[in-house]
Amino acid sequence: MSLNGKYALGILLTFVFLAALMLYVFPFIYFITGVKEFNATNFFYTRIALWAVLGLIFLYSLFVEKNTFLLWKDKKYSTLFYIKAVITLYLICAFGGSFLNLIVQLLTREGMSSKLVQFSSIFKNNYLLIIFICLTAGVVEELLMRGYIQPRLEKIYSSPYVGIIGSAMLFGILHSTYGTVGQVVVPFFIGTVFALFYKKYSNIKILIICHFMYDFVSMMMMNFVDIKHLSAF
Repeated sequence: MSLNGKYALGILLTFVFLAALMLYVFPFIYFITGVKEFNATNFFYTRIALWAVLGLIFLYSLFVEKNTFLLWKDKKYSTLFYIKAVITLYLICAFGGSFLNLIVQLLTREGMSSKLVQFSSIFKNNYLLIIFICLTAGVVEELLMRGYIQPRLEKIYSSPYVGIIGSAMLFGILHSTYGTVGQVVVPFFIGTVFALFYKKYSNIKILIICHFMYDFVSMMMMNFVDIKHLSAF
């Protein structure tokens, strides 16, 4: 198999693993633990499963592709650049995502995702779980979506646009399990913003920090305001 073929298979495996996790992880956890209850412990195990997927894809890149996990070496920037970049990305995602979510709600009149409402019940004042969930999302999703998938799509099709749009589309599709249009459109927008940044500046750490901050702020707000007015990714 050619290197591009191995890249394509790796991308497919990543998407299949994540999609299967999103769809079937809770029944699997219930089967393993014997506790058929939606609680903080079982949700914690689902995040461990995400780290396992990251580990599998890392091993695939190492032993099958025989290449580095990150095809693009991280560029170094000043501390001031990190601060400006994180704040700018956060504001773009927060305001842009809120605007798009508002447009989607006006057009579709859909309510808040029932899954997000359900999840919020176990986040309430559980700050350690919130931190772990946000850390998992920031590290795992950015390393897989931007760090792994985006450069390989670009390599396969010899087009940065395919890498940017393709990785953003996969990011949005994977959020479709939340059951609302908004939970596809907003992640697609955020994925596009992150992919554009990654292509231009080649620094995954900034994206991880921003992703963590976005989710952390959103989930902390769930402790104080009505979740029906929030949208997270």
